[in-house]
Amino acid sequence: MKRSRFTEEQIICVLKEHQVGMSAAELCRRHGISDATLYNWRSKYGGMEVSEAKRLKQLEDENAKLKKLLAESVMDVSTLREMLGKTSEARCKEVRRDPGHDREGLFAAPRRRRHAPTLAGIDPRVHRYRSSRPDDAGLRSR
Repeated sequence: MKRSRFTEEQIICVLKEHQVGMSAAELCRRHGISDATLYNWRSKYGGMEVSEAKRLKQLEDENAKLKKLLAESVMDVSTLREMLGKTSEARCKEVRRDPGHDREGLFAAPRRRRHAPTLAGIDPRVHRYRSSRPDDAGLRSR
């Protein structure tokens, strides 16, 4: 941003001269400024004292610093989110490639149901087998 040739004190003195009754054209000619500059100053500093103008400048500087800090923190957060997304995608791909991965893990593959071996022509969901254990000896096929 272009730095002004005039300090806040000088700007307020010019505006006070305008309030006293000096014409805008004469003020602009005397101080070497344009009409637009005079009216911009009047909209920004009109009715202020020097101490108020200095405080306004301090607040503007502080606001600029805070905006810069906020922008940097937003960039840091977005970078971390992007990196986290890449690492979790890489973990998913790694788990899919590894056949002996931990089944209790976060990206575990679903377990398959075990069915009884298929006998020729008999549906394994309907047929019951005799158990070789003595306590299940009473169960028979239907």
